[in-house]
Amino acid sequence: MSGALDEQPPGVELARLRAYLDTAVPGLVAGSLRAELIAGGRSNLTYRLTDGTCRWILRRPPLGHVLATAHDMSREFRVLSALASTAVPVPRPVHLCADPDLLGAPFYLMEQVDGMVLRARADAEALGFSGCETLAYQLVDVLAELHAVDIDGVGLSDFGRPDGYLRRQVVRWRKQLDASASREVAGMDELHARLAAAVPGSPRAVLLHGDYRLDNVLVDPKRLRINAVLDWEMATLGDPLADLGLFVVYSRRRADSDDLVTGGVTSAPGFPAVDDLISRYAERTGTDVANLDWYIALACFKLAVVLEGIHYRFSKGQTVGAGFERIGAMVPDLVVGGLAALAGHG
Repeated sequence: MSGALDEQPPGVELARLRAYLDTAVPGLVAGSLRAELIAGGRSNLTYRLTDGTCRWILRRPPLGHVLATAHDMSREFRVLSALASTAVPVPRPVHLCADPDLLGAPFYLMEQVDGMVLRARADAEALGFSGCETLAYQLVDVLAELHAVDIDGVGLSDFGRPDGYLRRQVVRWRKQLDASASREVAGMDELHARLAAAVPGSPRAVLLHGDYRLDNVLVDPKRLRINAVLDWEMATLGDPLADLGLFVVYSRRRADSDDLVTGGVTSAPGFPAVDDLISRYAERTGTDVANLDWYIALACFKLAVVLEGIHYRFSKGQTVGAGFERIGAMVPDLVVGGLAALAGHG
């Protein structure tokens, strides 16, 4: 969802915001504020904000949201603040307001970073063969930099509960499935059971992004550089291969239906084979990826559960927009892909 720059977009009362910022961050704002809602729906709301000279991004929970733990602005802000001095490219955090009374929910400001989000194959094809190759390897390198961050050194040692992380993931996504299941999906129960029966031991805990993929970064298409990693709402501490496994599912081209999951971005000419991306990560981090198939299967199960929930809402007439009718057909293929990974054919 997007709109033109506005003096009063939904969810942000600009006059109140300006008065608050003049006190909380004196000198930050020089003129009248205008804003544009650039992301909406049930995820966190994102706005472009400007005073005519400077530009920021404002993030807040969805309108009417009451469960703060699911859209915790302070967690996102804390991650950005911790990573600001590292090699991981992130927008510079500016200010966190934990008071829900000002805008109806806590929010934070960060600098606006230039760049584009590649969401479709045509976006990637415009970079050319070598451009896609360069960007793909850089995407892996940034993931490696993230997993190399000293969580104690940046003050994030208490950011999550890494012990038992994988087992909690298996349990959590099963509960999510049970809450939204509307049909029998062949192999879904088998995939869960096999995951639960073979939870691996984890290496040292690292900071996880939680949804690391190409369309969660801002790219400079001219310099072929990742300017910023976005959307840290799923960040936590845990097993680095959980991030890598999900990245593999978002990047692979095992079947034509994978393009429905990825938007076809990574099927553009020049993107390396997924095995090459895995090898690059292993070389950069020294991580043992011998058991990666289990994590790929977990990622398939997680995405299948997410999409099954969307399909359930679509079947109940609770979705708005185009394309939702295709979501249900993606779930069985993800289940097949997860079982194939566990069989060593992922």
